[in-house]
Amino acid sequence: MNDLYGGLKAKKIKITEIPKWGPYLRKQWENNFANHLSNKDKKSIYLFDTGSYSGYLWHLFSYEKKDCLEGERAKAAFNNQPKDNCYVFYQHSDYALFLENTSMLNTDDLINEQDIYIVDKGFNWTYIQTHETGWCGPYFSVK
Repeated sequence: MNDLYGGLKAKKIKITEIPKWGPYLRKQWENNFANHLSNKDKKSIYLFDTGSYSGYLWHLFSYEKKDCLEGERAKAAFNNQPKDNCYVFYQHSDYALFLENTSMLNTDDLINEQDIYIVDKGFNWTYIQTHETGWCGPYFSVK
């Protein structure tokens, strides 16, 4: 996280820390990207933080329940996506960031991050870097 923060500051990206927003942002992400699935479907792909698979929102993509780009294609799509204001949050932390002036944000800034989600302010697109990058992810998808 400190690497990310310092790198973003160096790029003149305005950072607002929103320390307790993780649960809210994860729920908004689910509502915007997984709203086509029933609760039963969501449970079947271990979307939630329960059980041995410990739930990951990005299972939406690894279980192929929503169209996305993966790997190098996902990185290229994220790097080329026009970005203004974004939320950054994590799967297993309630700490989150709101970023402004993010046109310079790219995948190089995320090298040391795991299970990190980036969405635009309107939840129209998302980029996820998983802890299994190379095997699962990264992913890029639009609403």
